[in-house]
Amino acid sequence: MKFIALIAAASFLLIPETVWAHCDTFQGPVVADAHLALDTGDVTPVLKWISPENESEIRATFQKTLSVRAKGADAREIADRYFFETLVRLRRLAENAAFTGLKDEPVHPSIVLADDSLESGSPDELVHETTAYVAAQLRQRFTAAKEAQKHAKESVTAGREYVARYVEFTHYVEQLHGSGMEGDAAQPITQR
Repeated sequence: MKFIALIAAASFLLIPETVWAHCDTFQGPVVADAHLALDTGDVTPVLKWISPENESEIRATFQKTLSVRAKGADAREIADRYFFETLVRLRRLAENAAFTGLKDEPVHPSIVLADDSLESGSPDELVHETTAYVAAQLRQRFTAAKEAQKHAKESVTAGREYVARYVEFTHYVEQLHGSGMEGDAAQPITQR
């Protein structure tokens, strides 16, 4: 059960889709804190998102943004965007990730669940939803591999189909194990 909970936490990283935005979206927590900072005139809420070596840059950008915002609605919009982009760029830098601009995309449902769990103080719904997703993905890959295995000896083409499904299944299991296990938990499952 501990293995399932651990892999569940990392499972959405393995979804074979485009990586969903989070910190680099207008709906993400970095920009939300940037709005709070601008609304209150206090840069403190955004400082947690950047490394200490970038604090002076964000403080200077914040002060310039506050000055420019006072010059009218158009200036405010441009200044706010510049502040958001600078903040997110520095956040991404702290993660060693590329900054490709702010996106107007929804936050991935798994991240919404993670954020909601922190707000509610309980991980129960997150664990339930993530575990259900991982279980469904494992079952789907297992079923495809098992079905292909039944016909693997019928022809070279069928054998190759089996190998493709086998590799997909075993690599998924390997990714789950590798992503969801840290420290002492990194022991092979059979040693638990």
